[in-house]
Amino acid sequence: MCPSERYQGICGHGAMPSWVATARDHSYPDPRSLVASGTGPREDAVKSTLSLALIALWIFPTAIQAQFGAPEGQWPHYGGDLGATQYAALSSINHNNVDRLGIAWRWSSPDIALAADGLAPEVGRFPVTPIMVGDVLYVRTALSQVAAIDAATGEQLWVFDPKSYEVGRPVNLGFNTRGVGHWSDGDESRIFVATGDSHLWSINADTGAPDPAFGGGGTVDLIEGLRRGTPRGSYQVMSPPLVIGDVVVVGSSISDGPRNMTAPPGDIRGFDVRNGRELWVFHTVPQAGEVGNETWEDDSWEYTGNTNVWSIMSADPELGLVYLPIGTPTNDWYGGHRLGDNLFAESLVAIDASTGQRVWHFQVVHHGLWDYDLPAAPTLVDIRVDGRRIPAVVQVTKQGFAFVFDRATGEPVWPIEERPVPPSTVPGERSSPTQPFPTKPPAFERQGISVDELIDFSPELRAEAEEILARFDYGGLYHPPSERGTVSLPGWQGGANWYGAAADPETGLLYVPSSTNPINIQIVPGNPERGDLRWVRGRAEPPRGPQGLPLSKPPYARLTAIDLSEGEIAWQIPLGDGPRQQIIDMGLADPGPLGGGGFTGPLLIETMLFIGHTGRRGGGENRPALLALNKTNGDLIHTIELPTRPMGTPMTYLVNGEQYIVIGAGQGEQAGLVALRLTR
Repeated sequence: MCPSERYQGICGHGAMPSWVATARDHSYPDPRSLVASGTGPREDAVKSTLSLALIALWIFPTAIQAQFGAPEGQWPHYGGDLGATQYAALSSINHNNVDRLGIAWRWSSPDIALAADGLAPEVGRFPVTPIMVGDVLYVRTALSQVAAIDAATGEQLWVFDPKSYEVGRPVNLGFNTRGVGHWSDGDESRIFVATGDSHLWSINADTGAPDPAFGGGGTVDLIEGLRRGTPRGSYQVMSPPLVIGDVVVVGSSISDGPRNMTAPPGDIRGFDVRNGRELWVFHTVPQAGEVGNETWEDDSWEYTGNTNVWSIMSADPELGLVYLPIGTPTNDWYGGHRLGDNLFAESLVAIDASTGQRVWHFQVVHHGLWDYDLPAAPTLVDIRVDGRRIPAVVQVTKQGFAFVFDRATGEPVWPIEERPVPPSTVPGERSSPTQPFPTKPPAFERQGISVDELIDFSPELRAEAEEILARFDYGGLYHPPSERGTVSLPGWQGGANWYGAAADPETGLLYVPSSTNPINIQIVPGNPERGDLRWVRGRAEPPRGPQGLPLSKPPYARLTAIDLSEGEIAWQIPLGDGPRQQIIDMGLADPGPLGGGGFTGPLLIETMLFIGHTGRRGGGENRPALLALNKTNGDLIHTIELPTRPMGTPMTYLVNGEQYIVIGAGQGEQAGLVALRLTR
């Protein structure tokens, strides 16, 4: 059996490689021994892919070193490149002229007109990141419309409306959006969008017309292809499909509030970009005879669902691998119906893009009880550690960890330790006795809560905070949910979340925005008249701190730069002022920036770092802005005021020799794109 219960497996049912068992050896194993470890016909495709990758690394150490970053002034993928670096090697905007950034154009979402005409129920939020190919931006709206926009002028070129909103409000986040995928063979060009009513569409990038050769009239119904009957109202897609080669890969968003043990499966599927034919399925809950099936006790693999990739995927086109950040099984807070470690839930899984076969995996949380989904696209960056070049993949987590692996083999770059954690007291529950903790890099967020971690701007505030905390159970990072209610820190929103991180391929620095966001998790008995779950989520809300302040010490939002070559934090700053003015108004000493407010993912260019932020500055009202930061120390260089709240991670590109920065912003009648460029 492959080492599926605690660590990643390489090619099937062979013996555990020594580096997996110990997680201490920093040297590469002989790739021939890894490839030889699998047996059985179903592993042939995996062994073939891994053999080529590992032998290339062994014989030609630089052969698979990929230089990621958005190419040639374009932004062809959601994260700039398939490696999700959110980086572009552009320098037209720099320290000397960033104060000249102004609005070049604004584009309004076509959802606004639909809602105004009464054809759609609402406009929704606009946390989108466009892609840019050939001087055209492509974007998905909250109502799943797709638009093409002239990158220089903001002129709308075409709109495609699949009318998915007619089915009703999508599950979980409702009418929402992240983006689209793109494919071209040099002759044809297609935009792929997965919709709120669970259809995958292929659209002609030039005309906006559905591709008649794809599926049925340009679309594939993603509900019909599932291995278990699924109500359309409990399943949707809002994140962009990932296109690698001639395969388009699709995840899903599934209801987080189930009433029954049986829920929609979160399987990942690959489709042929030309005709929509399903090429493969990766079962995120392993089925009978598959690696990891034994980690689902009492045949719970037969009915457990979720375990899905609702966030953004990434890929290495040279290795032919897709990296899946997988979420929690049904249900988020109670696992008595699914005893065992529950692979591949809350795991980073590398699969072969052409076959869907697992190549390696690492489970970040065993038997998850905290809704610690892997929330963001894995970030691919080449680093140098102890003089050794490593093609790395970094997974940031809600817990505040950055797990770093060799992206070809799954070997941890630094040891990952299994450490004891407290047992659950909920009847029928059996939590894992240990959880994995990376020894490097250090956590970038506060983890767990104790009296020492409580707010202490004054003795009175500390005393009130202690009284509040005493009403709950609490402890370290993996203190289990309880009937009384457990304060979990970070909570289900992180830490890091879907906006992810940015990586500089030149310096090996990783930039991660995060929030210190505790939540109170209470478990209550299920209602047998509404479903068959024995225990369900009760209260799940942030605990109120003293006098309306947070419960824990600041910062409440932060930006961290991690040196991936050293495995250390290079610098860390509070992101925003947070409740600073409230502290001053109480007659207490000015504490300085405390961090807080809303923020987007980071955009990294050759000269600096940008991040969207909405928060108080100088004691005033909340103001939306794009912050330009020094990427070597986090110092604020300039604040670019925005007309509406930034929501999507900004992106950048060149058109006619000019550099633009575009950000998805606003909701309702303000939903759309804001484009910035240097004023003359």
